[in-house]
Amino acid sequence: MSKLFSAACERNSTPILQTIEPFLSGSHAVLEIGSGTGQHAVSFARQLAHLQWQTSDRQEYHPSIIAWMAEAALPNLLPPFELNISISPWPENQFDAVYTANTCHIMAWEEVELMFAGVSALLSTGGLFLIYGPFNYAGEFTSESNRQFDASLRQQATHMGIRDIEKIIALANQHGMQAQQDITMPANNRLLVLVK
Repeated sequence: MSKLFSAACERNSTPILQTIEPFLSGSHAVLEIGSGTGQHAVSFARQLAHLQWQTSDRQEYHPSIIAWMAEAALPNLLPPFELNISISPWPENQFDAVYTANTCHIMAWEEVELMFAGVSALLSTGGLFLIYGPFNYAGEFTSESNRQFDASLRQQATHMGIRDIEKIIALANQHGMQAQQDITMPANNRLLVLVK
């Protein structure tokens, strides 16, 4: 598989980077769950040279991530390890922060629960879990485009769909994490900052 390209990743890379950079100023090791094409990893590792950016995803995405990495040749960008939430073992090392984009609405809810358990185990006290993507509030969509996106997801697979922010925060609380900030992002997305 050749290097994949996502127009959405290209568009949202800069606003996400500008938003997460202050939160990661004191971090040294960051795990990205669901690195996808590899674009975010390259963009963020290039600008956040003080930290080690660890990529991860299902095996089928590794060739694209590795292709982006090879082109960028960044010393602080680490090769992906296989992380299929429901079956893969989690890494044993600790991280200062975990970042994930557009994964909660793709995974089945049971996988979201497993992700939160895994992230909590990886994070040191004071560590951050940064979640980018669309959320509903009190069961309501925040825009018509999000309503249409949710419908398209559910047509692909019944386990997909935009999650309620209240359920996500409750799940975080169950695993020793608290909501620190909920930040408005472009295109009806959010950045949820959780702290352990």
